[in-house]
Amino acid sequence: MLVIIGEDEYGEKDVPAIADGFRENADSWSNPLKGLKKRGLVAPPELAAGDGALGFWTALRDVYPETREQRCWLHKSNNVLGALTKSIQARAKSDLQGIWMAETKKEANAAFDLFVETDRVKYEKSVAKLVKDRDELLAFYDFPAEHWKHIRSKNPIESVFSAARNRTRKTKGCLSPKNALAMVFRLMMSAKKKWRKISAPVRLPERIEGIELRDGIKQAQIAA
Repeated sequence: MLVIIGEDEYGEKDVPAIADGFRENADSWSNPLKGLKKRGLVAPPELAAGDGALGFWTALRDVYPETREQRCWLHKSNNVLGALTKSIQARAKSDLQGIWMAETKKEANAAFDLFVETDRVKYEKSVAKLVKDRDELLAFYDFPAEHWKHIRSKNPIESVFSAARNRTRKTKGCLSPKNALAMVFRLMMSAKKKWRKISAPVRLPERIEGIELRDGIKQAQIAA
C-alpha cells in the first residue's frame, strides 16, 4: 500500500493520498503524487519524510523536484544496527541517538563523524548505509525546531501498517487488492482520530515565506 500523510495550515494531519502499488516502484508512486498535483497541490511541498524506498524518492524528484528530502531515522537506525554484531548494537543505538537528538546541526555532524570514525573499519557496510543518506538524514535542522519530532520519522504510517499486517495474517493473505485497499483506508481513518496535532502550527509558513532558520530557530531570534 502507498500512503501519503500531510499537515494542513492548522497543523492537523490528514491522508491526501492512498493507493495500492506494485513493489512500491517509481511508476506506482508517480500515480498518487501526480494525482496530488492534479487535484491542486501545484506548489511543491517543502519537505517529504520517508524511508529508503527508492521508488518513492525517484517519483518525488520527477513530480516535485524542489521538495527537500528527509530520511526516516527509525528505519535508518534499524538498517544500520541490523548490519552490526549484537554485542555492540546497544552502544551503536545510543551513538545514533546522539546524532538525531543533537541540539544543533554542528553537534549532529560531530556525532555523525564520531560514529563513522568508530565503526568504519570493522563495520564498513553498516557505516555505508548511514553515510549515503547523510544530507537527507539531517535535513530537519533547516525546519522549525518544534516540528523536528514530527518529521524525523514516519511513525503514523508504520502504526497503521502494523495493524494491517496483523489483519492480513489472520485472513491468511486472501484479501483482494480492492479489499486490502479498503481495509487500510478504514484503518487510516480510525487512526488519524488519535494523531497528535503538529506542534506550533503557526511556524508552518516560515519556509514558504523564505524566513532563514538555523538549527530550527529564526535568525532574528538569535540576533535578539
